Amino acid sequence: MTLLRLAGGTFATAGTMLALDAAWLMSMTPRFYKPRLGGLMAETPSLAPAVAFYLLYVVAIIALAVLPALDGGWSRLLGNAALLGLTAYGTYDLTNQATLKGWPLSVTLADMAWGVAATTAAACAGYVALLRLGA
Repeated sequence: MTLLRLAGGTFATAGTMLALDAAWLMSMTPRFYKPRLGGLMAETPSLAPAVAFYLLYVVAIIALAVLPALDGGWSRLLGNAALLGLTAYGTYDLTNQATLKGWPLSVTLADMAWGVAATTAAACAGYVALLRLGA
């Protein structure tokens, strides 16, 4: 696989993940997260940790879901991406539920479902891009 093909798959994955997560957070923060998390939320998100998360997470999606699918096909892609999304978002939410007073179960369940959906969609975009680029 060439660096250009890998870059194309990575950009497709990153673009999809960022677009989906931005849409989710912009639509769900005022009507779902703020009413449930209230004072725990910052008025303005801190950019540096957000950038670090997305960089690390896109690398993980490529390494753990997209590239293995080149040998294992769609079933491997979908299974690995869903598992990655569940564990990544679950780690965050279940840790919060274990350590923060009043962390709502509804937030944990919604985030874990969103992690599966967004990660799987982003991985699919990266995989399709790699296939179209001849990987």
